Amino acid sequence: ARGHPSTCITCYIMRILWARSSLYNLTILACFLAGASPVESFHRSVPLGWQDSARQCSLSSSSLSAKPAKKKDRRRIVPGESQGTIPANLKRQVEAKRPPLGHVVPEFTRSKESGGSANPKLRPQGKAREAGLNNPSMLKIFGGTARGRRLDSPSVYLRPMMGKVREAVYSTLISFGLYDQTVAVRHLDLFSGSGSVGLESLSRGARHCTFCDLSPDCCGAISRNIKWCQFDGEDYTTQVVCADVLQLLRDPVSVGIPKGETFNIVTICPPYEEVVYADLLEATAGSPLVTDDTIVLMEYPVELWGDLPHVYNGDQVTMVGIRNRKYGRTVIAMYICNPTGKIENAESRPEEFI
Repeated sequence: ARGHPSTCITCYIMRILWARSSLYNLTILACFLAGASPVESFHRSVPLGWQDSARQCSLSSSSLSAKPAKKKDRRRIVPGESQGTIPANLKRQVEAKRPPLGHVVPEFTRSKESGGSANPKLRPQGKAREAGLNNPSMLKIFGGTARGRRLDSPSVYLRPMMGKVREAVYSTLISFGLYDQTVAVRHLDLFSGSGSVGLESLSRGARHCTFCDLSPDCCGAISRNIKWCQFDGEDYTTQVVCADVLQLLRDPVSVGIPKGETFNIVTICPPYEEVVYADLLEATAGSPLVTDDTIVLMEYPVELWGDLPHVYNGDQVTMVGIRNRKYGRTVIAMYICNPTGKIENAESRPEEFI
C-alpha cells in the first residue's frame, strides 16, 4: 500500500502544507524579535500565492480584536428639529389613560347602603377615622418627624405619587444634601392633590412649603393635613394657594405669593392628560420663583419617555437634567437651575435623557 499513487500524492500535499505553516510561524517569530510588522515582512518574503493565506489570517485576527459596534441612539428625533429643542409630543396633551384605583373613589359617587366593586364603601380606619379624616387611599408620610401619619384625601379622583416613588425621590434629594439643616429649605409643591409630596418634605426637614392646586377640595384637604401632621407650629410656615399652576409660575404676585420669594425645590406632579408639558417647562424656566441651584422635579408618564430635553434654556434660568428615572409607568425627571456646583452629587447626566 506504501507505493500506491494516491498515498504518495497525499503525503506530498501534507508535507507542503506542513512546510508552509512552519515557514509562516518562523517568519512571525523572527519579525516579532526584530520589532517589525510580521504581516508586511512576510508579504515581502513569500511567494504571491502564500500571501492570500497570510492576509486571511490577519483579517481573522483583526476581526477578533475589533471593538463591538456601539448601540444606536434610541432618542426619537423628529425630522426638521435639532437636538435640544422641544419634541412635538410635548407640545400637545398626551394620551396616558390610567384606570382609577379601587381605593381612590370620590365620596359623592357612592350611594348609601350599597356596595360591590362598582360602588365600594370605603372608610378610614384607626386614629384617622377618629380624627374625621377621609383616607381611602391610605396615603401616609414615609419618613421624618411625621412618619406614619395618615393623610386626608379630597373628594375628587386622585392619582397620587406612589409610595415607592416618593421614597426614591427623597432619597435622591437627601443625597444632594438639601436637608442637612445648613439651609432652610423652601419647597413649592404644584398640583398638590392631598399635599403628600410637600408634607413629606416638611417631615424630612424643610422649613416652608407652598402648596398649589386648582381644586378647592384639594386645598381643603391640604389645610387639614397640615394641622393633622402638626406643621402649623412656629417651626414651620406654610401657604395654600388655590389657583392655576401656570398663572402662579408666570405671575406669582397675582395669586398671593410675596414678591421676591424663591424656592429651593419645586415639585410638579400634574394629571397627565390635562397638561401640556412644553408649557410647564416654559413657565418653570421663566418663573421668578426659581433661582440658582433650584431643584425642579417633574413627573410624567412613560408614554413621553425620552422626550424631555436634557437642557432647557428659559427666560429666567437654564435647566440642566440630573436625573431621569422610570418607575413602572411613572417617570421622574430632575433638573437643576443655573448650577453653581454647590449642591453635592447634582451632576449633569445626559445619558439618562436619551
